[in-house]
Amino acid sequence: MKFAANDIESTYELFPIEAISEFPALLSSNPELTGLNVTTPYKESVIRYLDQMDPVAVAIDAVNCILIRNGKTKGYNTDAMGFEKSLNPLLKSQHNNALILGTGGSSKAVAYALTQLGIPFQKVSRVKTEGVISYEELSPDVISHHKLIINTTPVGMYPHTDETPPLPFDHITEHHLLFDLIYNPEETRFLAMGREKGAVVKNGFEMLQLQAEASWEIWNQGQMPD
Repeated sequence: MKFAANDIESTYELFPIEAISEFPALLSSNPELTGLNVTTPYKESVIRYLDQMDPVAVAIDAVNCILIRNGKTKGYNTDAMGFEKSLNPLLKSQHNNALILGTGGSSKAVAYALTQLGIPFQKVSRVKTEGVISYEELSPDVISHHKLIINTTPVGMYPHTDETPPLPFDHITEHHLLFDLIYNPEETRFLAMGREKGAVVKNGFEMLQLQAEASWEIWNQGQMPD
């Protein structure tokens, strides 16, 4: 345990809320809080309740880490860094175009990281919108052109482990790399079906660890502006 190893008398607890509108009450009823992690589906909607934002979080427009000092809150995004560090060792020359499955807060962090890596991407969702294609548009040519595919949706997460984004897996090859932000289960159906086609696959557990380490540094070293 991180706290015990560093001889820190603190706890890391869950604070489930039914709606983001409950966030101010959560803070006021827990004045001892010095930091929070934010999970889906509140990574975007929490922003309007924060006093300050780190520039990276502003660029991504999503927050997964909050620093609390003297009653003030500052939003950060450590997802992008965690994803980039976890993905980078797996990249090969053919992974020069990506599909991002999903359009939520996590997809924004992934998009930011891919931009930092110089990898163009196309977002995919069930409904076609401006700049976003639908799953029905994933033709063999599209899959062949995008050999890096990242699932940022909760589809396939426990307990719905039999589900997967509607990807045309028949067109996945050994040249593809499939990355799933989900880590429970360890191997989602999305990853299992990709592995069966010979693709390199990776789940989100290392990304989780890396973003948590970054959050730890923020809570211990982060400073609020004057």
